[in-house]
Amino acid sequence: MHIPDGYLGPYTYIAAFLIMIPIWAYAGYRLKNDLRSKQVPLLALAAAFSFVIMMFNIPIPGGSQGHAVGAAIIGIVLGPWAAVVSISVALIIQALVFGDGGITAIGANCLNMAFLMPFIAYYIYKFISGKSEVTSKKRIAAAAIAAYVSLTIAAGATGFMFGIQPMLHQDASGNPLYMPYGLEITMPAMLAEHIIFFSFVEAIITAVILAYIQKTDPSLLMEKKKRTKRFKTDKPPVSA
Repeated sequence: MHIPDGYLGPYTYIAAFLIMIPIWAYAGYRLKNDLRSKQVPLLALAAAFSFVIMMFNIPIPGGSQGHAVGAAIIGIVLGPWAAVVSISVALIIQALVFGDGGITAIGANCLNMAFLMPFIAYYIYKFISGKSEVTSKKRIAAAAIAAYVSLTIAAGATGFMFGIQPMLHQDASGNPLYMPYGLEITMPAMLAEHIIFFSFVEAIITAVILAYIQKTDPSLLMEKKKRTKRFKTDKPPVSA
């Protein structure tokens, strides 16, 4: 999933940065308003979790690698805007310190894994889980489906970015300057490996973590309005 340097031309990676800059700015703004003090340590933990889980690259036939991202569970528990920040931090550190993902491709990698994934997962989870109890098994299934679909779409977006390079950048002889393979190769390659394996890994990890949160601290899964209402209800009356 990590796009290295040299695979995307300037049209694509500059456009990705231009898209992500306002998203990063707004995500920072939303964190100040939405994140509760109890969730601040979780935000740091989420960035560390995403960083670690993305480091477990599994080799696949053809010389490529794949991995889970953790974006779905972070988006579900902390909200998609918090996920944008935590996963972007993990991706930027990986690119700058460990060379996992290109520096010019930071915007593209963040667009696919830190923005598309958590938002898609969050809204699929909300749609399927509906008004069910936060401790219900329906929510575990919703989280697993959300994780599977979101990682698959993010992989498709990565394949699309790869596949349009031969059309965007060619030398005088018509040879591609960056990724040499077109959409007919990159899309099936990226989608197949995730549909068959990596999206299932993401779904299992997300379901296991959500089930653990349901047992240990289900209040983390409550929506903001419900949490506030419960807090007000639980406040002891003030004596005269």
